[in-house]
Parts: sequence; structure tokens; C-alpha cells
Amino acid sequence: MVGLLVPIGIGADKTSANFISTITENKQLKAFIAFENKRRWLFKDVHAEDQPTILIAANVGRAYPQFRYAVKLHALPTEQADPTVLMDAATLLAVNPNTGTVPIFRSSEDARIVAGAYSRVPVLVRKSGQGETKDWDFHYLTMFHMTNDSAHFRNKSELDGQEGAWPIGNQRCQSAAGIWLPLYEGKSVQIYNHRYASVITPEGSISGQGQAIHASLDELATPDFCPTPRYWVKASEAQAIKRGYAIGFNDVCNTNNERSLIAAVVPQVGAGNTLPLLDELDASDCTLLVGNLNAIPCDYFARNKIQSRHLNKYILEQLPVIPPATYARMFGPKSAADIVRAAVLELSYTAHDLAPFARDMGHVDAKGEVLPPFAWDEARRLNLRAKLDALYFILYGVFEPARAAESREDVRYIYSTFPIVAEKEAEKWGSYKSEELCLAWVNALMAGQPDAVIG
Repeated sequence: MVGLLVPIGIGADKTSANFISTITENKQLKAFIAFENKRRWLFKDVHAEDQPTILIAANVGRAYPQFRYAVKLHALPTEQADPTVLMDAATLLAVNPNTGTVPIFRSSEDARIVAGAYSRVPVLVRKSGQGETKDWDFHYLTMFHMTNDSAHFRNKSELDGQEGAWPIGNQRCQSAAGIWLPLYEGKSVQIYNHRYASVITPEGSISGQGQAIHASLDELATPDFCPTPRYWVKASEAQAIKRGYAIGFNDVCNTNNERSLIAAVVPQVGAGNTLPLLDELDASDCTLLVGNLNAIPCDYFARNKIQSRHLNKYILEQLPVIPPATYARMFGPKSAADIVRAAVLELSYTAHDLAPFARDMGHVDAKGEVLPPFAWDEARRLNLRAKLDALYFILYGVFEPARAAESREDVRYIYSTFPIVAEKEAEKWGSYKSEELCLAWVNALMAGQPDAVIG
């Protein structure tokens, strides 16, 4: 038998997937116990967010059908306080069917809720020896690598002086060499907000990392406003977004942040590797998929899988995602698809640069001209997002009418795993308003009232 003290990636990273899946399937794993080094209580010279992990495995002569499991511990287990639980290979394959890697369950409630969702809902991309299967017809795209492709980038002074460019609107420029597109980064977007931040390179910066300058509410309320990027790229050198819009999500994430899974519909732009794109979706499917990804339950599932500071492709592919057929479910006079499309269109189309998306969604007048963008109203947006959260809790089966009381406790528990959201809403609205509105919307939707007025 061997015991190792190693980073958590030995069980959770794709690069070690073959190793961890082999020893669990062969019943060689005896323990997988990971600690979070917050306040550097365990190792003072190790980063506070690193997760030192005890892995104990035996040779093939011994068999352990289950192994001791715990993650994110902030104290050593004792006989009086032992937070470890029993885990097995079948559970790993249920929640990570492509890699067989270890999930990040912080409690028995997480294990129960997440495993339950995976028993009802397929993953975004299922891989096997015969290839891959997916319900959504998208293309995963990373356009520019921020370091390797930097020779293609121009900052504002280079664009003006070196290229002799002039602005043509929506942060696009033109020069004798052609059209230049703004280069979006992960920090440029927020949930349902492709205009979240301008990005600058701080004066004297050595690392070269950009700094986000968040848009004000007044700027977001102006449909002509577009954030200023650090760089522009030549349109001819950028891989064109097929329909003129796509889903972009922030690759850089942290489960200790306010939210972890952050996605938005983005217009025709250049995109760095920190903003991967889900391209080639038509407008209708685009709204359904981005609505799913931005829902609190989906973010919660992601947090039970993210072990590093990146939402890697293999993690995204193994998220449980509601399949298209489920959106036919009716809530009174409207289908789930009707509810999501209307809400996501209003949340996303707040600026003129997403007019192609609005047009493809049929948001046009009698002459076929695209209608003006929706107003940016913070209270209205909070209500719409809570309505979508409620719908997805129902579609995922987290809320079940047959166990309504227990289901509501599960919803409250999931919201409790986003403490920064709770703190900010309490400061702004006086209470955890998202949770309150969501539970109210659950009642309205189950009563067949998708257009209820909830204050």
C-alpha cells in the first residue's frame, strides 16, 4: 500500500484521469481526502487556495469496493469529527462519465443532489470509444491565444498611428488593411452582459494582465455603449463567428467567487482564449443553452466539479444540461422553451451590437426592422433571472411536487452555497432576493402561471 500527499489534480484533472479511473475501477483506492489551505493553516508556504490531498492506494491483491472521501477540509479528521464519506467508482462515472475523475462534493447533501441530477439529465457532451454524442449542435471555439497570438493584436495607439485606422462604430475600426474587431477577454463579460467591462493594461504592469474597468449602470442603460478593449484584431485574421453571435463564457473562475459559470451572448468580435465560444447555434438554441448555463443550479453543479481556476472544456462537457426535448414541457399556456427564450432575449439584447441576434429571434416590427434594445432595469433583470432559476430547478428535478417541502430545502441549500451573492443582495435589496423570488416563481410556474406578477 502507498500513501501520497499530492495536489488535488491527481484525482480531478483530465491529465490524470486514466490513473484515477483505473485504480478506482480496480478497487485499489482506499482514501482520497483533500484539504483547502485557507489561512495557510496546513502549510504556511503553500498558496492559500491550494488543496493538498492524501491519496492511499493498494496493489491489485487488495480490494476496496468503496474509499474514504472528503474535499475542501479545513481541519484534520478526528474520531470525534470525521467528515469523510464512502465513495465508489460507479459514482465517479455517473457524475464524470467521460473522465471518471473525482467530483468536488463538500457535503453529503452535495453528493445526493448532484448525483440525482445526473441520474435524470444527460451531460453536454458524452464521449465513448465510438466518438461523442451531444444534444446541442454547437462548435467549441477558442479564437486567439493571448500570448502566442499577440503579434496579431493592436492597442489603441498602434491602431491609430501604425495602422492609420478610424472608428466605424461598436468599437470597430477600419484601416487600409480592412476591418478591426475588438478583442474580448473572459473578464469582458458577466452573466447576460456582454458589455460588463472595458479592459486596460495598468501603467507599469510587468505581468501584462489586463485590468477590468466595470461599466456603470448609466453606461449599461445606454444601448450605444460598448466597452473599450485592450486590443483590436484584424477581422480577416479572426475566425468569424458563424451567425454573427455566439455564447461566450469566462474560462477563468474560482469556486470561492460570487459566481463560477459566467456566460453571455456576444456579438461578432475577436475572442481571447480566456473567452471560449460555443458557436454555430441558431438564435433559438442559443437562448436555451445560455439560459441553462447561467442558471443557479447549473453553476452549482459546476462548482461540484471545478478544482482549479479554470472552467476547462472537459468540465463544461460533463455538466448536466437539459436536452432540447425537455423544453416542450408546458407551464399553463407556455412551454419551457417559450419562457426561456423571452427572458433570455430581454436579458441579453440591451445594446444595438446584438441586433443580428434579436432579428433572428423574431424581435422585429411589422416591416421586419429589428426593434430597439430592452431597457436595463436592475429590479426587472433580477426578477427574470430568478424566474429562470426556478424553471431550471424544476426541469432538473431538484424541485419535485411530490416532495415539495424537501425540494424547497434543497433549493435553499443550493442558494446558500453562493454566500457572496447573498451578502451583496442583502446589502442592495435588504434580503437574499434571488432566493425569495425563485421560490415564489416555483409556486407560480407549478400553478401554470408563467406570467404571474411577483413583486
